[in-house]
Parts: sequence; structure tokens; C-alpha cells
Amino acid sequence: MNEERSHEGVLRIVPPAEGASRIVLIRHGEAECNVNRIVGGPKGCSGLSNLGYRQVAALADRLYESGELRDATALYASVLPRAIETAERLRAVIGPGPTALGPVRERCDLCELHPGEADGMAWEDVVATFGVPDWDRDPALPIAPGGESWSEFVVRASDAVRDVVRAHPGELVVAAVHAGVIEATMIAFLRVSPEVYRRGWVRILHASMTEWELVPGEEDRWVLLRFNDACDVPRA
Repeated sequence: MNEERSHEGVLRIVPPAEGASRIVLIRHGEAECNVNRIVGGPKGCSGLSNLGYRQVAALADRLYESGELRDATALYASVLPRAIETAERLRAVIGPGPTALGPVRERCDLCELHPGEADGMAWEDVVATFGVPDWDRDPALPIAPGGESWSEFVVRASDAVRDVVRAHPGELVVAAVHAGVIEATMIAFLRVSPEVYRRGWVRILHASMTEWELVPGEEDRWVLLRFNDACDVPRA
């Protein structure tokens, strides 16, 4: 592998503190709903695309060679197929052995924004049917009837990540999640004001790793150890 092209993003900003609680959030590989511009809730998500499989395979190869997540003690995923498939394909290279961590632990609160009635619809039809909530003006507006607002989602997703980390004090855990979940942690853990944050302010790469450390002895102080750490996988 060409080392100059093997990774994107920030590999490691600072080393982890000894005994700290850490979580590596892995965005799922590219999904069919991403390619087809379908709202990918429980109804709309049909799993990874062919490129998504290759992206996750490239990350698995790297993790096998580097062993960098061998210290992990638990592997989580959202309940959406694209996240579960990502976690299952990485399970053998996370933790001290192929089956050491047991089954992937699925949590609904690690899902992407709940889309309500927009689930399974083409995005262009969502716009035509429900309009586009102006989250820059009011992030409390729901995406569609029965769905979450952006501000509700940020609280729900970041709280879920906090809950997972606090359930494993002093350990390293891994979770296969979504771009929005990672973005929610960036907003919440960096304490971005709700009047300032907006959806899409950072670009999260598919099959990338973002790592947070909960500072030992602190209730809610987080250090970003790496961001968008991904392998370079050509589209064709």
C-alpha cells in the first residue's frame, strides 16, 4: 500500500491519556440509500453499497495489520443495516480476538436522525411533500411529521455516546454509527452554541474513525484524539 495515499483526515492529534475512557466512532461505509438519495431510516436503509463494502474491507485490512483497536472491550452499532454491516465486517479485527467481544451491541439511540414519515422516500420527494426545515433559523423544527428536529437529534445522539463511554470506565470502545452522530459529538463535546451550529458544518468520510477521550476525573470534558481517519479507496 502506498503510505502517502493510505489515509485521509487527521490520524492522531494527541496520544491518549493512560487509564482514560475512549470511544472510536466509525462512520459506516457508503450505503445504497446514500447512492440512491433515499432517506435511510429503518424502512429506507438497505445496507452498504459495493463501494461501501470495499471501504470497510480496506479499514479492516488496516486494523488487522496495525492492531490499533485490539485493546477495545466492546463493539456497538446503531440498529440500521448500514451500521450493523459495518460493525460485523470489522468485528474480527476489533478487540483481542475474532470472537472476544461477543455479538455487536445494537442501540437505537446511536441511529442517524429519526426521519418520521420521510423514511424511505426520495429526498426530492421529501422536499416536495414536507418542505425543507430552516435549521439555520430554527433547529427545533422537525424534518417531517413524526421525525426529529436537528436540536433534538444532537442531544439524543451525543447523550447516547456519553452513555456508552460511561458504561466502560477506563476502557476503549468502538461504535459503528453515522455522520450525524459524529457531527453531534463535535457540536456537543466542543460545546458549540445552538445559535451557531448547523447541519453539515463538517464533512465526515465513509468508513472513517473519529476518536474521543473523556478526560480522567472530569464529568464531561472531552479531547478529540483523531478525526476523519480513513483509508483511501478509489470509486472504481
